[in-house]
Amino acid sequence: MPVARSWVCRKTYVTPRRPFEKSRLDQELKLIGEFRGDPREFGEGGVWFRDLPNPPFPFFPGEYGLRNKREVWRVKFTLAKIRKAARELLTLDEKDPRRLFEGNALLRRLVRIGVLDEGKMKLDYILGLKIEDFLERRLQTQVFKLGLAKSIHHARVLIRQRHIRVRKQVVNIPSFIVRLDSQKHIDFSLRSPYGGGRPGRVKRKNAKKGQGGAGGGEDEEED
Repeated sequence: MPVARSWVCRKTYVTPRRPFEKSRLDQELKLIGEFRGDPREFGEGGVWFRDLPNPPFPFFPGEYGLRNKREVWRVKFTLAKIRKAARELLTLDEKDPRRLFEGNALLRRLVRIGVLDEGKMKLDYILGLKIEDFLERRLQTQVFKLGLAKSIHHARVLIRQRHIRVRKQVVNIPSFIVRLDSQKHIDFSLRSPYGGGRPGRVKRKNAKKGQGGAGGGEDEEED
């Protein structure tokens, strides 16, 4: 008989309590991008402005190339849990065994992923962390800053198409958090056309055409 399994799905993000808070909306649009103008407007002939050759409302890309606001909320939820743990530890005595053990573990973890500097190994500095500190450590951001991609959105495409590796492992998750010791090992995959691997389909097709054209010219000369 089949065995029933219980799946435990934890929360990964929390929606805002105030859905139309202007300051928060402006901050999120700065991170994920925005359309300048009213997207409900129609173009000529009832065509959506996105389908027009020259749309009246241009799109301004975000700073970190995020897909939607859910990605922002997910990072905010992670930051909120870390700050909550730091606040609870700060209420304990400085020589408390729990504060010494869990506090040092939390600080070492944040230093290892590059969110916190080694010179700020104190719980007070955790309360000053921002969402941008975590977004800077995403693989998508690191690929763009290392010059492997032309833009932040191009970096996301390269990662999703399995062109990027961290050490020897191919990573196709744009939100992958890069550790400090792994940052210098980000490069193109050995199987990727960008990393010296097999050429892509279009390049192979063009190369085959070139070889065929060269062969035809030789035959004509022989005749």
